[in-house]
Amino acid sequence: MNQSPVETALSRAMIRWSLTKSTPVTETPRSWIFRVEQNGRNFAALKILKPDVSEEEGRGARLLQWYGGDGAATMFDMHGDTIFMEWLDGKTLGDAVRAGHDEEATIAIATVVGNLHRPRPDAPEGLMPLRQRFQALFDTDVRAWPHTARDLYARASGIALKLFDKPAAQVPLHGDLHHDNILSSDRGWLAIDPKGLIGDPAYEVANAFRNPQGATNLAADPRRIAQMADIFAARLGFNRKRILGYAAAHSGLSVCWDLAAGNPITTDLAVLPPLLAAYDRA
Repeated sequence: MNQSPVETALSRAMIRWSLTKSTPVTETPRSWIFRVEQNGRNFAALKILKPDVSEEEGRGARLLQWYGGDGAATMFDMHGDTIFMEWLDGKTLGDAVRAGHDEEATIAIATVVGNLHRPRPDAPEGLMPLRQRFQALFDTDVRAWPHTARDLYARASGIALKLFDKPAAQVPLHGDLHHDNILSSDRGWLAIDPKGLIGDPAYEVANAFRNPQGATNLAADPRRIAQMADIFAARLGFNRKRILGYAAAHSGLSVCWDLAAGNPITTDLAVLPPLLAAYDRA
C-alpha cells in the first residue's frame, strides 16, 4: 500500500533522527505535528510542513534555530520540510490571561521579547522586511471594508505609512508574537511559530494588543491598552507612541487578511478604535 507524502516524511524523519515512537498531535492549515520519543525516554516534536507554506515556515525555522532556545523553543535540526524540535506541552499565556492574570502575562511577553531580541551574530538570511509584510494593508481597496469602518482603514494605513517613513533599527522579528504562541516550560515562557521578519523592534509586541483569542472585551479596554503600552515601553525601552502605532496598524492589517480570507473581523473592529484613540493620546 502506498504511503501518503506525510507518512513518507514521517518515516524518513524517524530513521534520520533515530526516533522510536510517533504520536499524531494535530493537523493545522500549515503543518502536521507529531510527538516523538527518543530512546523511549525523552519527548520531542516533529513538524512536517505543507508544501504551499514551506517558504514562510522555512524563514521561521531558520529564525528559531538562530534563537538557540533563548526565549523560544529549541530547534534541533531541519531536513527538507521537516523540523525536529523541543516538545512543549505547557499552558499558554493565553490560558493565564483567561484565568485572570493579564498583567503578569504582559510582563512575561516583555521578558520573552527581551530574550528574542538579544544581540546575536550572523542573523539568518532571507527574512521578510516588515514593510513587505504590510503590503496587504496598502493594497486593499477601502471599499472591501464595511462602510462604517472605512475611516478606521484610512487611519490605520496612514499610521503605518508614517511609521515606515521614519528610520528605525532593523532587527530579526518573531513577527507573530501573541499570548497563545508563548508556552510555559521548565525553562520559562518560550515562543513558538515565528514568521521570520526583519524590521522595527517596536512592532514585535503589536499582535499582543488584540489577543488572546476569546478576550475581545479585554483587548478593547482602554485601560488595558494603556497598561500594556506602559509595561512594554518601560521594560523594553521602545517608544510608547510607536508601540501603539504598530498595534493599530497591525489591527488594520489583520482586518485586510481576514476580509481576503472571508473570516469575521469583529475582534479588530472592536479593538482598532480604542487603539487609535490611545495612539492619538500618546
